[in-house]
Amino acid sequence: MGKLHLTLASASPRRRDLIARLGIEPDAVTPADIDESPQGTERPRDYALRMGREKALAVDAPGFVLAGDTVVAAGRRILPKTEEESEARTCLELLSGRRHVVLSSVVLRAPDGTLRERLNENIVRFKNLSHEEIASYLAGGEWRGKAGGYAIQGAAEGLVQWIRGSHSGVMGLPLYETRTLLKSAGFAIG
Repeated sequence: MGKLHLTLASASPRRRDLIARLGIEPDAVTPADIDESPQGTERPRDYALRMGREKALAVDAPGFVLAGDTVVAAGRRILPKTEEESEARTCLELLSGRRHVVLSSVVLRAPDGTLRERLNENIVRFKNLSHEEIASYLAGGEWRGKAGGYAIQGAAEGLVQWIRGSHSGVMGLPLYETRTLLKSAGFAIG
């Protein structure tokens, strides 16, 4: 089999770094331009999978398209990808001292349009955060554009009391699931 063309449908530098850990360099990186608003009473799991599917389908590229989405949920409440400091503060105050779920979907669109998908589920517990800890984290700016207002690969990792699941899944691309999808499609992965 010849070289398989792969487009990463993501604007996230984290996803590009994570896929590189599998020894894969995408032939192209083309962010999907879609409406990422949850629909009515959509559950977090359904939302994460729908976003991954829609991103995979939205990118016009030859060969395979790899897409994903990461959702932070407190109960059935889907937390936003924070754009304003006040949003990030609200998220961190909500997550302080409690468990939450981080869902990461990964979807591979084949050249014939068929989709293969996986969903990675993680439980994360933050320590009780003081106002000073929240203010310090917000001052660093890592929260911008992050689901739930934090990036586990940065300073927020020091706020996590424990995690059950995949660290790479919480970062934004679950490597086990991604590897499984790519191998099943014929990508050479060590």
